[in-house]
Amino acid sequence: MSPGTGALVRLALRRERAVAPWWFLLLVAMSLAMVGYINRNMGTYELKLAYTEVVRRYAFFRALGGGVVEPRLDVLATWRSGGFLYVINAFAALMTVVRHTRREEDAGRTELLRAGVVGRRAPLGAALLVAGATSLTGGALTAAALLAAGLEPVGTLAYGAAVVVAGWVFAGVAAVAAQLARDARTATVIGLYALGLAYVLRYAADASDLPWLKALSPLGWSHLVDAYRDERWWLLGVSVSAAGALCAVAYALLGRRDLGSGLLPERPGKEEAPGLRGPVALAWRLHRGLLLKWAAGTAACAAVGGAMGPLAKDVLARPSIVVTDITTLLGVPAADALDGYMWYYLLILAYGIALYPALMIMRLRSEETSGRADQVQATPLTRVRWAAGHLAVAALGTVALLALAALVFGAVYAALLGDFAGTAPRFLAAALSQAPAAWCVGAVCLAVYGLLPRASVPLCWAAWILTALLGQVVAPFYGVWGGTPFEPFHYLPNIMAGRAFGTVPELTLLALTAVLTAGGLLALRRRDVG
Repeated sequence: MSPGTGALVRLALRRERAVAPWWFLLLVAMSLAMVGYINRNMGTYELKLAYTEVVRRYAFFRALGGGVVEPRLDVLATWRSGGFLYVINAFAALMTVVRHTRREEDAGRTELLRAGVVGRRAPLGAALLVAGATSLTGGALTAAALLAAGLEPVGTLAYGAAVVVAGWVFAGVAAVAAQLARDARTATVIGLYALGLAYVLRYAADASDLPWLKALSPLGWSHLVDAYRDERWWLLGVSVSAAGALCAVAYALLGRRDLGSGLLPERPGKEEAPGLRGPVALAWRLHRGLLLKWAAGTAACAAVGGAMGPLAKDVLARPSIVVTDITTLLGVPAADALDGYMWYYLLILAYGIALYPALMIMRLRSEETSGRADQVQATPLTRVRWAAGHLAVAALGTVALLALAALVFGAVYAALLGDFAGTAPRFLAAALSQAPAAWCVGAVCLAVYGLLPRASVPLCWAAWILTALLGQVVAPFYGVWGGTPFEPFHYLPNIMAGRAFGTVPELTLLALTAVLTAGGLLALRRRDVG
């Protein structure tokens, strides 16, 4: 073990205590929510059997959870949650490694630590140990929660172990990305692309007649463990071996680069920037790359939703337990089930897009800690105007992403089922009506950033995770989709299903957003930088 690794592990664990519990809460809540959901809505064997028949009939449903299912509580519950839990634990491990390696180097803290008795490999080793422990804890808590819910012990242990190794593999991916990238942002993008590719390969394998694709996906290896049925324990060894190999590659690459640099070549910037005239232009120049990446991801997800329109129409036209389940949870009559589906898919996209303004606030904190904000504010540009420029880009970018989601969704849907000119206004109105709720999430993050800057990044993540958790995990557990009263999306009316546009809730959310924004800017103006 490299000198100083133990001290860096303790330091990283101290910092993770504000972040890791939220990931644990999300994992446990989602696993228990699915058990409760199956018990409440499919309490008899006949209902479970009818549900599994629908899943077997449609490739989309098979791919959603990861393969075929059986009419048993343990198989159904973990089939519904497994596809997400593996991704969540992998994402948490990926972000943990990047946070304690490249982000520390970007901030200059690694260089300070290396001036003491800290070996070259110690930061990477500490990050991997902490990420591995976090993944292990997440899987163990998931298994403990399912055991407490009464699920079969052997299958539960296999399922928890599959969750763990998904995190370990992507901790190794992040370690390699941290050596290749020139900064934390690029390392995160590389890791997320790898995670996205793994999910796409797994999804394509379950949706097609090409099951061998699943063997190419690290997430697919966790699915192939097949908890509660075959329990292929040896596949856990495949994931562990892959994680070990990735870590070995990361250590080898670490010795070939200088501190603060990456192995991928850097693209030199322009010598002059005549277009940076004002805070909005500066914010746009800094964040346009992020917005373009979000636009590409949003368009892809919206296109998938539109392409599922014929499938949704076919499924909802046939009476089944799935149709009853959907109409009950959406709170719409059977005649409006298709409109309910379209609204709910746009709502899912809106929950995801609400992360965009939160990330923009986190970037404010990054600009501040890196010292770049000090350099900008040494000019006549005031602190409030500097922040307001970023807020303008965040607010307009959020609207642009929602509009893009609606237009792509509507275009694909209309190309398969209807008239775009007639349906586009409905999709656009439905998506844009969700902007105040997404802005409200960003305003909460801004207030936190102004008042508690040092804790702002984990608290911003917590604000978005809680919003998504309450709206998409806890809400179905209590028998309704579309949010709970403790998060802003709950108050948006389903205008796709013929409900009137809610002027009062929209104006209330806008007023709350304005108050939180003003409070955050005032706190930022009065506090010290850093």
